[in-house]
Amino acid sequence: MRRRASLVLLAVAVFLAALAPLLRWYAFPRLAEVPAGTYQTAVLEAKDATLVDYARMEPRTVPKVTLVQTLKGNVEEARKVKRGTGRDAVVWDTLTYMAGPDGAMISRIPERYVFDAHGQQPLHAGGEHVDGTPVRRDGIEYKWPFLVEKRDYRYFDMQTRTSAPIHYRGTRSFRGLDVYYFEQTVPWTRVPFPKTLPLGVTPEALGGMGLERWYTTRRMFWVDPVTGAPVNGEEVHREELRWTGQPDKKPVTAFAGHVKMRADYVDSTVAMVTSQRRLVLLLTSWLPWGSAGLAGALAGLALYLEARARPRRAFTGQKEHDGGKTERQAPGKRAARSRGGSP
Repeated sequence: MRRRASLVLLAVAVFLAALAPLLRWYAFPRLAEVPAGTYQTAVLEAKDATLVDYARMEPRTVPKVTLVQTLKGNVEEARKVKRGTGRDAVVWDTLTYMAGPDGAMISRIPERYVFDAHGQQPLHAGGEHVDGTPVRRDGIEYKWPFLVEKRDYRYFDMQTRTSAPIHYRGTRSFRGLDVYYFEQTVPWTRVPFPKTLPLGVTPEALGGMGLERWYTTRRMFWVDPVTGAPVNGEEVHREELRWTGQPDKKPVTAFAGHVKMRADYVDSTVAMVTSQRRLVLLLTSWLPWGSAGLAGALAGLALYLEARARPRRAFTGQKEHDGGKTERQAPGKRAARSRGGSP
């Protein structure tokens, strides 16, 4: 009976030992994915910022500038991309809306970002664009891959429509989470005007006045290394309107400020990421290590039962071999035979 139990335990141990790497290296890459129907909103603020007054073409200091970033998953377009590429896709239609202290619109820039649902690599399909201009992204945007590595990544900048390295700067603690801190500096670069501007101003009108838009920023992200989702983001952002062919004429500051995520949105983002990271850890750590540990325990128990069963089988096998025919002999008879006497 013990031998049968040890064999069963050993078989279960082998199954669990094989299951552990399958969960981590086979199931996780296929099961972990960004949902196609995601909908998120983040509100960022720049207090005591500088903003251009397009009516007088002069900069002014305002108490607050608000940026609302809306991200909506386009499920129907994601299905079309999957039919065309054969890969699970996510299509994000995003909108960055900037408003002044009175709530009036300053600019609005829509985007479409198409990427692989499992690895977050860009998929060049489904009409990816920034402000209606087609783009071909290189690198990530908005989200890092699952299980972030301690290295630099290529990050896409929507203003310049180009990608550049965003640098890993170490591990930090943020709201009770151990996160990776990334930073990127975009040098002064000429960028297009947003197509939608306030007061009926158009990019063509500004260009006709001999103005160009230049931009620089220092971008900072605190990223959860398990889910790859940023739990906080900031930018030290600056824009100028420069006069073409007139290098001595002073540029007009279009916007300057330290943009930070509003505290209540930081709290909700941390709560959402904390719940999602448990699901990722379940497949990458808890279940694989639990299966491996249980496999080792069951294998040890099987060997223990096998070791205890061996002496019992040896004793039983000896009795079966002599058939139980060994007889006890009286001491007198054994002594007489040893002297060669008669019985």
